[in-house]
Amino acid sequence: MKTVYPDKSELKEVIEILAREAINYFDKIDDIPVRDANADSAAKSFIKPLPEKGEGAAETLKLLIEKSLTAAVHSAGPRFFHFVVGGSTPAAFGADWVTSLLDQIAYVWVTSPLSVRLELLSLSWLKELFMLPQHWGGIITTGATMANFVCLAAAREWWGEKLGKNIAEEGFSNLPPIPVLSGGHIHASSIKALAMLGIGRASNKKFIADSSGKLDLKSMEVYLQSLKGSPAIIIGMAGEPNAGDFDPLEQLAELAKEYEAWLHVDGAFGLFARLNSSTSHLAAGVEKAHSVTVDGHKWLNVPYDCGFAFVNEPRLLGKSFTYTAAYLPHPNDPNPNMGSIGPESSRRARSLSVWATLNAYGRKGYQEMVEKHVALAQKMARLVDDSTKLERLADVHLNIVCFRYNPGDFSETDLDKINKQLGEAILEDGRVYAGTTTYKNMIALRPAIVNWRTTEKDIEYFINIVLELGNKVVKDLFN
Repeated sequence: MKTVYPDKSELKEVIEILAREAINYFDKIDDIPVRDANADSAAKSFIKPLPEKGEGAAETLKLLIEKSLTAAVHSAGPRFFHFVVGGSTPAAFGADWVTSLLDQIAYVWVTSPLSVRLELLSLSWLKELFMLPQHWGGIITTGATMANFVCLAAAREWWGEKLGKNIAEEGFSNLPPIPVLSGGHIHASSIKALAMLGIGRASNKKFIADSSGKLDLKSMEVYLQSLKGSPAIIIGMAGEPNAGDFDPLEQLAELAKEYEAWLHVDGAFGLFARLNSSTSHLAAGVEKAHSVTVDGHKWLNVPYDCGFAFVNEPRLLGKSFTYTAAYLPHPNDPNPNMGSIGPESSRRARSLSVWATLNAYGRKGYQEMVEKHVALAQKMARLVDDSTKLERLADVHLNIVCFRYNPGDFSETDLDKINKQLGEAILEDGRVYAGTTTYKNMIALRPAIVNWRTTEKDIEYFINIVLELGNKVVKDLFN
């Protein structure tokens, strides 16, 4: 019978449906296409006028699940290499259900001591995992964009203090532009954060040594010298998304110390390099930065969306984000108030999934995951190198393999056309998922290996699909 109002009697059937369908989904996710050919039409099939009377919870969920299996991109599976996004570990997935069950308000201790205490504990565990100083402050965010926003907001307040101003209180009036220095690897999310913070996209000055975006350290130092002690912000990359390259963080930390600069490190996935002995050198020196970001929905494999911001001066978070109202806890309340050290007041209890996955698998489990994915990336690189029709364009630093389809005897213009078409064909085909980028002025694929489910079989399957579709693209374009 249709209902026009939520009814407690619906809950039992809803839970039974979800449990049954979740098991069915996870049983087949390893082998189904990442994207069904009819995904868009299935998504459009939901479109209809607002119903006058609802169909009830059970029927609605059955309809959602039935259509979603076709309409969804199965990014939780092992063959999604398009962005650097992992799936959800079993523990994280289960905890996410508990999160919805309990529906906590993760703003402040008084509304959820559970989520706040688990957030603080999880952040402490993550600092231990990544070998960051325990005295640093931190907060869970929606992802790296908001984590960069948090860290750069702290940097903005630090910069204002150097000039005797409280920017959060007084704004930018009568202040000069903030110089923000980087190499070519700076991520678009940091540029977006600069815009949102009022610092401005144009404030970013890039010092680039070559077409790959490699940082020109010497030119950056010359510019810092020209500031004559005036403060600046430096943004370093720990793992850029085209080839997984790293800026020289140790040297950037030295420059920041010598020339009165705040060093922010965007380590969305690259910070995990510190967990593996063969890659830890890539992120050496990150503990000397002033702030660091990392994503949870990347290599931590917790449900999308989740990120972390860490700042070496916790007071700057409160200075940037605190706010008051008669009905809210006083800023001096001794209990933790997460809503006053980050941009969001309405906060989902993401800490439950973070705590659960760390508690379930521990340091060793994540070390093994990173080691496995680094090895899989090297395997993919060997398959590329062994093929007469594929060309690797960069060293494999961590978990990204940057390459293109190149069967020989084609101009650079034609190769770009082939690889652009190939990228579109891969997404349209849907059996695997990986997009294109521009690297050293060449159109290329850049699959990222970060899902706990991914195996050697998936790597081999991916390369075979690339070769199959590449051959077809060349035939269609030139024959």
